[in-house]
Formats: sequence, C-alpha cells, structure tokens
Amino acid sequence: MADEYNVDTAENLANEAMRLPITEAMPTYEQLLATFPTAARYWKQYVEAFMAINNDDATRQIFSRCLLNCLQVPLWRCYIRFIRKVNDKKGIEGQMETKKAFDFMLNYVGEDIASGPVWIEYIAFLKTMPAQTTLEESQRMTAIRKAYQRAIVTPTHHVEQLWKDYENFENSVSRALAKGLLSEYQPKYNSARAVYRERKKYVDEIDWNMLAVPPSGSSKEEMQWMAWKKLLSFERGNPQRIDNVSANKRIAFAYEQCLMYLYHYPDIWYDYATWHAKSGSIDPAIKVFQRALKALPASEMLKYAYAELEESRGAIQAAKKVYESLIGDGVDATALSHIQFIRFLRRTEGVEAARKCFLDARKSPNCTYHVYVAYATMAFCLDKDAKLAHNIFEAGLKRFMHEPGYILEYADFLSRLNDDRNIRALFERALSSLPPDESVEVWKRFSQFEQTYGDLASMLKVEQRRKEALSRTGEDGASALENSLHDVVSRYSFMDLWPCSSRDLDHLARQEWLSRNINKKIENPAPANGTGFADNISGVPNSSNLFGKVVYPDTSRMVIYDPRQKPGPPAPGLSNVPSTFPYGVTSSFGGTTNALNDMAKALPPALAAFVANLPVVEGPCPDVDFVISICLQSNITSATGKSPQQLQAGPVPSSSDLSGSSKLKQTSDRQPGKRKNSERQDDDDTTTVQSQPLPRDAFKIRQLQKARGSSSRAGGGGSASYGSGLSGDFSGSSS
Repeated sequence: MADEYNVDTAENLANEAMRLPITEAMPTYEQLLATFPTAARYWKQYVEAFMAINNDDATRQIFSRCLLNCLQVPLWRCYIRFIRKVNDKKGIEGQMETKKAFDFMLNYVGEDIASGPVWIEYIAFLKTMPAQTTLEESQRMTAIRKAYQRAIVTPTHHVEQLWKDYENFENSVSRALAKGLLSEYQPKYNSARAVYRERKKYVDEIDWNMLAVPPSGSSKEEMQWMAWKKLLSFERGNPQRIDNVSANKRIAFAYEQCLMYLYHYPDIWYDYATWHAKSGSIDPAIKVFQRALKALPASEMLKYAYAELEESRGAIQAAKKVYESLIGDGVDATALSHIQFIRFLRRTEGVEAARKCFLDARKSPNCTYHVYVAYATMAFCLDKDAKLAHNIFEAGLKRFMHEPGYILEYADFLSRLNDDRNIRALFERALSSLPPDESVEVWKRFSQFEQTYGDLASMLKVEQRRKEALSRTGEDGASALENSLHDVVSRYSFMDLWPCSSRDLDHLARQEWLSRNINKKIENPAPANGTGFADNISGVPNSSNLFGKVVYPDTSRMVIYDPRQKPGPPAPGLSNVPSTFPYGVTSSFGGTTNALNDMAKALPPALAAFVANLPVVEGPCPDVDFVISICLQSNITSATGKSPQQLQAGPVPSSSDLSGSSKLKQTSDRQPGKRKNSERQDDDDTTTVQSQPLPRDAFKIRQLQKARGSSSRAGGGGSASYGSGLSGDFSGSSS
C-alpha cells in the first residue's frame, strides 16, 4: 500500500509520460489515475496530450471521466479551451454551445476563490456575441449584467477588478441607471470583499498540489487535514449571510474540493454525508455514502453509517444489502458483522429472522464467544426469555470454556437472575479447566462474588484457594500464600471507598514488594518515596489511580555526571546493590562499599570535602538552602593546596568590593607573571566560593546570615573566613 501511493514515484511516472508519445504513455496515465483518481493535474496532463494530436473523441471521453470529480479551475479552463476550439467555426450554433459550456463550468467551479479569470473570460465572451436586432442587443446586455452581478458577489481573487469593470460597464450603458444599480450592489460587493479576505487566510494554508494518499500520520498530512477542517467550518458558518440555497452550494463545493485531497479520509466523507442529511437532502447524502464506499470499500465504519441512514429513512431493503455486503459468503465475515446483522434483523424483521441468522453465524469459522453473548443478551433483554438466554450460554460454554471473558459474561447473566448456586457451580467448572495464568480475573470475580453472596468462612476459603492457585504462576509461591493486610483492604473496600488512605495503601504496596524481594538481588531498586509499588502487586488496586497518577523518574538509572570522564567500559566490581558512602551519603546508582570507597578516594580534594559534609537525604531533591549553608561553612581546599584563609590576605572586602574587584583579586594580581597566567588559565578550578562576589539580594543575604548564625551556635565556631565578608556585605547593602 505504501509503495502504491508513493508520491515521488508518481511524479517520476508523470514526468516520464510527458516525454513519451500519447500512445505509449496511455498505460502510465491509466495506472496513475487509477491510484490517484482525483489528481486534477494528472488528468489535465493526460487530456492535453490528446488535445495536442487533435483526438477529439478521446478528449471528450477523458473529460467525461474527470470533470465532475475534480473541481479545479485549471482543468476546467482546459475544458473550455477545448470547447471553444471545437465550436470556433460553427457560427451562431457554436457560440451557443460555448455559452452553455461556460454556464456549465461556472455552475460547478464559479464559487472557487481562483475563479476570477473564468468570470472575466466569460464576460469577455458574452461581449463578443453578435446582436443583429435590438432585442438581441438587449438580451446580450442583460446577460452581461447578470454575469457581472454574479461575479461581484463571489469572493474571488479578482473581485475588486470585477467591481471596477462592472462600474465602467454600467456607466457606459446609462449613468442614470448605473447610479441605482451600483448603490444596490455596493453593500453586496463590500460583503464579498470582506469574506474574500477571511477566506484567503484559510485557503493560503492548503497545499493545492497535494496528492490524495491514505493517512499515514505525518505532520504534513495532519496540518492539511486541520487546514481543510478550518475552511469547511468557515464555509458552514455562512459568513456572507447569503440565502440558504447559495450557501449550501458553496459548502458542497468546499467539501467536493476537500475530497480531492482527503479522498481516503472516512471522517470527511461522513461529515459531508451527515451535513447533507441534517440539511434535509437525504438523496445527496446517500449518493455521498455510495461514493465513499467506492473510494473506501474496506471501511466498516462507513458501511454501518450508510446502513443507519437507510434504516432511519425506512429503506429496510437497502440497509439489509449493506449488512449482507459485510457478511459476504460468511468466510471472511467478522464476529462484529454477525452481531450487528442479528440486531438489525431483530429490529426490522423480528425474532425468527434473528434466530436464523444466529444459527448461520454459529457455523462461521470466525464465530467467537461474543456472538453467543450478544444473542443471549438480546433474548434476555428484548424477548424477556431468560430460559432461552440460559440455554444459549450453556451451549456456548461447551465451545468457549477456555475463554475467561465468556465465563465472566455468563456469571454476570446469572447474577441478574440472582442464581447464586449456578454462579458458584460455574466458577468451579471454569477454574478446574482454566490454566492458572489465565484464571486471574475469574478468581478475582469469584472472590467478589463470595463477598456479596457468601459468609466470612466462604470468603476466606475462596481467598486462600485463589492464593494457592496463583502462587504456582510465579517464583514467589511461598510468600504469596502468606496473609497480608492487602487481603483485608480487598475484602472491606467497596466501589471507590477504601478502609485506608492513599498513603497507607502505597506503604502496604511497598512493604509487600520488599517482602517478595527480600532474598533477591535487586536489579531495579524501588523509588525511595514508595510511589509506584502498587503497580507491581497483582490483585491490589493502586491508589495512584484513585487520587491521580503521579509519574516519578527512575532514579535507579541515574549516573553521576562528570564532564571530564571519557567513554569506556563501566568500572569493574559495581553491582546493582544500593550502598552508602563512608561520608553518610546514600548511593542511588549502586555499587559495593569497597568500590565506592575507591571512587571517593579518586575524587578531587575539594569535591571530597564537599561530599563529606553533605547530609543524608531521602529522594532526589535536597534542601537547597541547607546545601548552600554547608558550602559556605566548608573549609574547601583550593587547587593550590592552601585554604581560603591562607589565600585571603589583607583586610576583609567592604561594600565597595561587591563589584568583583576585591582585596583577594588585588593580592593575586601581585603574584609573579607565571603565577598570574596560570591562574587566568585555570580560573574555574582555582576560584573558591569565598572569592566569588557576594549576592546582592537582601533575602539571600538574610538566609546566609541565619545559616551562619545557627551553625556558629551549634558548632561553637566553624570557619570564620566568610563571616567578616558577610558583615561587610550587610553594611554595604543597607547603605
């Protein structure tokens, strides 16, 4: 399908066909137009090849195939050129044929925004028609006036030029009559011009060279779909406030042009047909559906929509033919088509016709348990025949005992009958034949049934049997048999009511996950906050789904970023077991203690001193203010091997040093030349926190002061190298 609708291949074939004689190029054109039946430029290229060799019969045949399906002005102008050439030497009779061709063309494409040249050519043709008598002259002038009046109320690119020509025409005939006519049509022209400006905004977004291909989901196709939907919505709003007949004609024209490019989009066909139906035009709606099914014969959606329209207007036989086309010979019919046909026959022909169709559907190789469920439900709900519905379910049970979905539907039916004895027997029969990995939902429904119909002993018994059966499906069979608080939550919850909070439920899920993996090597450690554990617990509802799903990043896959590291194999000896640095910082990426110690030793001294003072935090988001206070209080050694107190010579910086020219910089500038150059080259490595300009934000200064004061009271001292700098900044900021 993708190769068949390859646009590049189609363009290459079209270019190759242009270079060949038409007799040799015909198969290529036919192949192209069979794939792209609404490609107006390919039709135009095809027909012009026959016009070039004066093959009028072939030209007429091609025009009859393409004109009504390709409402594009260039193709129709090619048609009018052919008509004028054929009738050029036929005198008055030929001119009348040409006039009919012009009227035919304007009836179809006269509403196009690019139809201005067509109107101008038509009016020019009318002016050249001979008039032998006064009556003929009067008729000619009337025809010209009507053509102008139709043209100036149509929003086209040439509407302003047409208005000027109309003014000149009326003034040349009679100035007295022109004043009244121009004043009458001036508001209509103004409205058309305003609508043209709005319409042009939508038209400019459309690619008029696009070929009609099935939707592939590309961004270009989606943008074109949106552009057409906007234009259609604009036209349906009747912005020019014209009469309903003219407005409907303009809307239909917009849909027809849209289908030239979105030919394989079922939603456009459906919108077009339903618009006709809502407007009261049922016959045009039916014709649109018939064209749609010809364009998209495999679309079941359009077939059901078409059958629905036929049935709604009372055309039962026409609707039945649509359903029969879905069934076909029964070999390729889907279960859904059988179900919908049974429902249709039950609505239109009665119970006996539906029963006969069901018996035929049972013999189909594509019959699934859905057909039995649908017919049994129909017998129970519509025919009020519970016995027949029960017999149908029993007959289907012999064929679909291995289908958990059928078991659950049968159980629901018996629940409507309040037949708890047969429900219990059904579960026992099904669970004895279903494999454990396919019986999860059946066991869950059995437990819910006992919670509603049984006593406490039966509830606990079924729950224990469920655990024993499902424990054989996994490796943690022994732990699955243990009782947990989750069982209590499951038994004593009702609908969206829970005997615990969402936090409690997450906590229980976390504990159950840990208990299952307590003796395992953890490959993907659980998130520290416990969120997401309930997703791994079978049979336990996740509270995240009740109170809003929150997605957290997978911190187990995070690695330490180091811009200096080189790509290569990972460090040996690292496993996926969480461990802790000797400094008290928990590792979230895994690794043994010895390996982490080696990593810590390999860190630069300044970074190692910083990591040593970091607090133990839970989660990926530490307190930023607290980390900043640690940075300010740390005695970080610079790359020179000296502490910041040793580097900071001279008095403390005052408020005038906040611009960056501090005493520290002056001291470093007095070093020898080699030392100065090396410091300039390694500025990022040697500059310490104390050498940076202090913050000017008063709020940040107060935060730093509080952190400094609290640490001094707690530690009885600490690093004082930044204290005087802070006091100086305070005095500077306050002044």
